[in-house]
Amino acid sequence: MRNLKHYEEELTDDLYQKIAAEMNLSETAFITRINPSDSFTTGSRFRLRWFTPTTEVNLCGHATLASAAVLFQYKKNVNPVLVFETRSGDLTVTQRGEGYVMDFPLNLPTQENPSEFRDIIKAAVGNHPVEEVYLSSNTKKLLVRLDDSCDSSVLTSLKVDPIALQRSERSGRVTGLILTMKGSPDCQPGYDFYSRYFAPWNGIPEDPVTGSAHTVLAAYWSEKLGKKKMLAYQCSSRGGELELEVRDDGRVNIAGQAVTVLQGTITV
Repeated sequence: MRNLKHYEEELTDDLYQKIAAEMNLSETAFITRINPSDSFTTGSRFRLRWFTPTTEVNLCGHATLASAAVLFQYKKNVNPVLVFETRSGDLTVTQRGEGYVMDFPLNLPTQENPSEFRDIIKAAVGNHPVEEVYLSSNTKKLLVRLDDSCDSSVLTSLKVDPIALQRSERSGRVTGLILTMKGSPDCQPGYDFYSRYFAPWNGIPEDPVTGSAHTVLAAYWSEKLGKKKMLAYQCSSRGGELELEVRDDGRVNIAGQAVTVLQGTITV
């Protein structure tokens, strides 16, 4: 679960950023009411913003899930569906059993020549063979797929230096790196693909589990595997699984669960 704050009124952008830097987590989410007559219990639409320790970002999956979880679990929100107004448009979250389903945009990447990204690939995976490279221009996420000959242990054991990674790409085309490989759907629990995500350009050495990266991954792997429904695992040291369903309207449902580890009050 991402760090999350809810406020009765907007704070300044500078204060949002300072709080996020102080929390020093991948993202800190801030929820505010849109309609003054609503409460966090009765309202169905809220404004939602996400800040890394260094900058505001356009999309964050797990901080959205965490935001909905807090409203449903702790504010006892009475609505079956919550809508968040964000930089990426309206995002809806629905309760499903013990988890939540997020309705996110799908970001289809385009294939690139690996030689154009030779330095960043070398910094990330060393001499391991690469199957292909794709770029999501609108999210600035570069997807590097390891060769199918690689075992999943290759991905999980990679030691990626965030400083070297950031130095390897300074063009501005890339602000996030997705490393991915084909899964083992025939072996329980049947993951269709694995991934890791690095964004030192945004102050995130490695993100534990990344909903926004899966808006790109879902588009890529759905096409490669010929599947609409997929089970994914992000294999960071604090990894987790995501249920994905690519829809015909160009969006993707991302389902997951939330666990609360800390509650408190911050003094500003």
